Amino acid sequence: MAAGMAALPEPELRIALRRLPPRIRRELNNWWPLWAHEGQRPPPGDWRVWMIRAGRGFGKTRAGAEWVSQVAREQPTARIALVGATAHDARRVMVEGESGLLAVAHVGERLCWRPTTGELVFASGAKAFVYSAETPESLRGPQHHIAWCDELGKWRRAATWNNLMMGLRLGERPRTLVTTTPRPTPLMRQVAAMKGLVETRGRTDDNVHLPDAFVEMMKAAYEGTRLGRQELDGELIEEVQGALWSLALIEKCRTAALPELVRVVVGVDPPAGTLSGARGEGGGDACGIVAVARGRDDVAYVIEDASVTATSPEAWARAVAACAARHGADRVVAEANQRGTMVSSVLLAADAGLPVGLVHASRGKAARAEPVSLLYQRGRVKHAGVFEELEDELCGLVAGGGYAGPGRSPDRADALVWAVSSLMLERKSEAAVRSIA
Repeated sequence: MAAGMAALPEPELRIALRRLPPRIRRELNNWWPLWAHEGQRPPPGDWRVWMIRAGRGFGKTRAGAEWVSQVAREQPTARIALVGATAHDARRVMVEGESGLLAVAHVGERLCWRPTTGELVFASGAKAFVYSAETPESLRGPQHHIAWCDELGKWRRAATWNNLMMGLRLGERPRTLVTTTPRPTPLMRQVAAMKGLVETRGRTDDNVHLPDAFVEMMKAAYEGTRLGRQELDGELIEEVQGALWSLALIEKCRTAALPELVRVVVGVDPPAGTLSGARGEGGGDACGIVAVARGRDDVAYVIEDASVTATSPEAWARAVAACAARHGADRVVAEANQRGTMVSSVLLAADAGLPVGLVHASRGKAARAEPVSLLYQRGRVKHAGVFEELEDELCGLVAGGGYAGPGRSPDRADALVWAVSSLMLERKSEAAVRSIA
């Protein structure tokens, strides 16, 4: 009956449930396959590691607790490892949490939980043991049939995983379930590359049981941000080693409020391949156009990324002029390099009144960006909105030189660097800026 009801469309299922006696409804409420969404069901096949890599609220903890509980019911002799980022996390989330092992026990199914020793005895006689990822030595020696590892992205010691795997040798089919939001750590990469791994990916809003108000609030706050892509969409966003900017730094510098603004500069990084005049020539490089304002609080605010791609010189020059007009810019700072005269001519042809200044790049991109990155770290630059492509480029600029972000060149990031430098490091940059207006 339960299997048949699980196949019903939701409206028909609700009608059918209302017609059942209360006792049957209580039993069905405990019947997990009826309520689990597709991403919470164990994959078919002879897998060794199942990783659920998904956003917050996807239902990872419930899936883990239900899988462990089912194994415990079917294997009375099972020895199970419960490994959390810390022992406190394992107890609070995996065992005692609202979706933990105690909460998903069936009606009448008695579990014996010994928090002082971290041991959970199931009604069948199967036993689970709590471990902390902070103490890898505690897993050197114990053997298990299965393991549930929670929030692998927060684990700081790869030795914990290695010791766990070496002790996972009881029974004919040792298996591990990993439930985690993704973080670009070496251990996450190591596990994701394992032979025999099956991965389930999902987003926060894949869970139809979440309150609409929660989903809407999370989207309003984080949708489109790098943090949102990681924590809500379950996307593994690689952090570049040695990068001048990080996801955490940018999120820390985001704001929804602007003070009174006293000056606006538009930074421009012209596409080197499109200065010859042919539309689209140059392989579609972007023209970086970023507006930055300085507030009364002496903080720089990034207020628009107006960058354009695959356009003619006339088109990107018009985009620069339009951006400057929208924000009442006091100056347009453009990188000149070897084509300074042509850059200024193109910009002034679009708007003869543009207050244009040219900047000649005497240092590499990373070297120019380093002092701007320090301003971010000191809280002197904030993003008044979400600028996904620009932020991805910033996170690809590497200290000491090099670029490991999307695209061939950090055009948007360069434009930001010029604008922030003009606003906040003007004494250092004035010698390199020549007004032509």
